[in-house]
Amino acid sequence: MEIADRLNLASRPLKVELDQLQDLKTPAILHWDMNHFVVLASFRGGKAVIHDPAQGRRLLDKEALSQHFTGIALELTPAPGFQKRDERRSMKLTDFWNRISGFKRAIIQVLMLSIALQIFALGGPFYMQLVVDEVLVSHDQALLTVLAIGFLMLALIEVTTRFLRAWVVLIFSSLLNVQMASNLFRHLIRLPLAYFENRHIGDTVSRFQSMHQIKQMFTTGFVEALVDGLMSIILVVLLFIYSPKLALIVLGFVALYLILRLLLFRPYRNLTEENIIVGAKEQSNFMESVRGIQSIKIFGKELDRQSLWQNRYADLVNTDIRLGKFQIGFATVNDILFALENILVIYLGASLVLDSQGAFTVGMLYAFVSYKRQFTQKAEAVIAKVIEFRMLKLHLERIADIAKTPQEENLDKDGTDEQTLSGRLVLEGVAYRYTEEDPFLFRGLCLDVPAGQVLAIVGPSGCGKSTLLKVMLGLLEPSEGEVRAGLEPQNTGSNEGEATTNIHSLGLRHYRRQVAAVMQEDQLLSGTISDNICFFDNAPDQLWIQECAMLACLHEDIQAMPMGYNSLVGDMGTTLSGGQKQRLLIARA
Repeated sequence: MEIADRLNLASRPLKVELDQLQDLKTPAILHWDMNHFVVLASFRGGKAVIHDPAQGRRLLDKEALSQHFTGIALELTPAPGFQKRDERRSMKLTDFWNRISGFKRAIIQVLMLSIALQIFALGGPFYMQLVVDEVLVSHDQALLTVLAIGFLMLALIEVTTRFLRAWVVLIFSSLLNVQMASNLFRHLIRLPLAYFENRHIGDTVSRFQSMHQIKQMFTTGFVEALVDGLMSIILVVLLFIYSPKLALIVLGFVALYLILRLLLFRPYRNLTEENIIVGAKEQSNFMESVRGIQSIKIFGKELDRQSLWQNRYADLVNTDIRLGKFQIGFATVNDILFALENILVIYLGASLVLDSQGAFTVGMLYAFVSYKRQFTQKAEAVIAKVIEFRMLKLHLERIADIAKTPQEENLDKDGTDEQTLSGRLVLEGVAYRYTEEDPFLFRGLCLDVPAGQVLAIVGPSGCGKSTLLKVMLGLLEPSEGEVRAGLEPQNTGSNEGEATTNIHSLGLRHYRRQVAAVMQEDQLLSGTISDNICFFDNAPDQLWIQECAMLACLHEDIQAMPMGYNSLVGDMGTTLSGGQKQRLLIARA
């Protein structure tokens, strides 16, 4: 209600029975599953249109509502000063190809080769028409030989073209995959720490993997849609040249197929989105169980975690089944539709051959059926690609959560690389709270820590000690005040005393390079002990690595290992005791 008031919305909390939901002024907020909130957008055909932040837009009947709705609702009415804003994060396909080098050239190459392939494919039906109408009727063996040699050469050229196209697509797909993945991952690791703290790791992985569908559409889908669309137009013209009556019948069935796809798009999209979200939850649960295996074993909760994962996996399988049933049902209707079309066209075409007295020959019927089959395949593919492009919006929305989240501010600053910190740290009126609605963890904090001083910050759990440390490291930005770092005198050009500068104006990356910290959530990375101490430095100083290990009282333990500093450790500290892992983290700092 405080948030609504700040947005100039008048709110009214209500306790509502399920039968009274239709009387609510929509959109309204509903309490959901005792731990969640959704938006009731409207009622349509006796079903509720729900906008769920976790699962997107859903259409639920009364039975489904009763399983989730807790009976608490919040009506919202615009007050004076209310302004509509669209804060949805969305992406366009152009956001990708504008950043990819060589994209246009590769697309043109694939497009030209694809057009050539389709042109060659047009020759097959014409070959059959000539054989049936000219060779078989006149028993001309010489003409048959000439036709066979000519179309054999055409087939060889087609095979060569198909090979070149597959080769270009393979190379282009690989380059595109590397560039897209690199660009997105580069942005991901530069996001603020709060982004990762507010999301499950499985959800982040699932969003990143949505890039594969986009890559597939870039490499082949986009070109195939253009080529199939162009060929569909050419084939329609050919069909009308052969028989306008039969061509209209074919177009009528294709139009029915298009209408069917459009009508079923929304439920198909909802099922696909639900499948992706449920899969991300299962993946998160699996990763949590593997990472927390020690705690699970200590408390004897293997069966509980197994049951929880099995339930999540069963949910995933159930969504797979629902999606599979939908696809099977649609494929069956599609097969029936085009089977009827094929029977009707052949029946009417054969009737034309019988009634036309040579105007419509058997060879022309062969050719028409072949061109008709090509047209329906191309038209079906174009419609499917259009639906896939619309479905691509789902994956773009998921990737947008990563790509459209702003990177850390002030990560790099020009001209600050030569500035050396003195070790002094000053906090001036620092305050922090997680959101504008939350209370301050601390406020008005002033602190001046000289270089070399040892300082202990004590307090009960939850009072903000770790959060304060993250603010001092620049991992979190203070809600009020600023954190300043002292500079060496030679960097200031002044003899009046040690100067300080805001760590954000200094550049957070440059600041962190001169700061060391060991946090409670720190992790080792997969590699050798030496790699972890120097944090995978490209040019490690082995003497300095050993000295750091000595300072952390870890050198002798490492020397006792068979592989010494080349011993492998995992992200969870495999082969190391808990104490050794902590000392390794200290050595890294």
